[in-house]
Amino acid sequence: MAALTRTTAMVAVAAATALILTGCAGSSGAADPTDIDPDGEVVPRQISWLLSRPADGGVITAMEQIADEYAADHPGFALNLITTPDRPSYIQKYETLAAANKLPELFDTDATPFAQKLAAQGRMIDIEALLDDLGLDDYREAALNYQRFDDGSLYMVPFEFQLEYFWYNSALLREAGVGVPATLDDFPAMCEALRAKGITPIALDGQDQWPLERYMAYYPFRLAGPEYVQQLKNGEASFGDPAGRAAAEWLSSLGQAGCFQEGFSSTGYADAQALFTSGKAAVYNIGTWELSNLATDALDPAVRDDVDYFTLPTIDGAVTDDTEYVTPSGIGMAVNTKTYDPLVRDFLGFALERYPEVYAATGALSPTSTAATTIPDNATPLYTRAIEQADNVGPRIAMPWDTQLDPATNTRLQQELTLLVQGDITPDEFITTMDAALAENADG
Repeated sequence: MAALTRTTAMVAVAAATALILTGCAGSSGAADPTDIDPDGEVVPRQISWLLSRPADGGVITAMEQIADEYAADHPGFALNLITTPDRPSYIQKYETLAAANKLPELFDTDATPFAQKLAAQGRMIDIEALLDDLGLDDYREAALNYQRFDDGSLYMVPFEFQLEYFWYNSALLREAGVGVPATLDDFPAMCEALRAKGITPIALDGQDQWPLERYMAYYPFRLAGPEYVQQLKNGEASFGDPAGRAAAEWLSSLGQAGCFQEGFSSTGYADAQALFTSGKAAVYNIGTWELSNLATDALDPAVRDDVDYFTLPTIDGAVTDDTEYVTPSGIGMAVNTKTYDPLVRDFLGFALERYPEVYAATGALSPTSTAATTIPDNATPLYTRAIEQADNVGPRIAMPWDTQLDPATNTRLQQELTLLVQGDITPDEFITTMDAALAENADG
């Protein structure tokens, strides 16, 4: 059933893309993307935001509060949240509405090739120009960079900032006689030592597939920088290039060393996390959105004092800095030029000014550098340290590949990665298959 759903979604997405490319947006009546201060009065009305976020999450909670505050001074205003938390279903809805030229005032999108087409058609407000005009200059560089297209342009507003760490159980590493890996190449030996002691080395949510895809991104980022995946998706690079081959061979070595738990491909998010938090797995790669489970008294007392983290290890000859790793700012919010007017601008000016303080009060990292995160009363010292790490991150980001590659190539990559780690295919077979998929699907 899940496979059928994905196929249906991909067909709908392909149809939507085809409509876009055949020019359905050509007569959209869109405004100038740089006309960020339109003339006219602010006339309150309902505006809508098509989004893909947890309904009870910090972003929606903060924006609902802010919208209520704005409505108190602007009777008749309302922010209508059109929520579809399931990402594949959201993408289907978003791209179908885009093809029909029926997107609402605000809509969520990653910096995908599809979104870049919308921007090129003049259908998204230039966010760089808007933030500059509003005087909002305290956004974290990495938070903005995550939202940028490959050409450096900015058409999405970040509402989050996360840092992805390798959380580890120091007691289990000591038991196995190993330390924190200094390089990515140290992972297989660490896994073998842990296995020898009967310890699961790394807990992995293989069911959702994107966590394993993170591992595919690591070696190329260190070896060739963020440019490699940009070139790959544009058909200007190959999986057989040194960066891609090194990644395939490294993933294969992780599988041979038994790095992930038995049956990892069918293990879900909650079960993978439970392996780590119960002290059965030594390492767990996840972001700061899980701080409440990993760095508060919600964590099992039996492992609480042993939990720590390290950032993405380097490699010999790395071209990226140790402070540069996966630092996403989540799905961004775009502004529809077709419906942009004085009200939308006025509300955004108010909301984006208020948002960092309101959001940071929930214990989360703000996408700006000036709003201090409120540390929960039940936090361990690790919580504060993990938050403070945000002030020492570099500008280049190990982008999640699932937000970079076209949907068909990405789906094939996720399938092949599982086979590669399981030892069902060789690195050479993986490279051949993926280069064929890229040639077939990449929009060069």
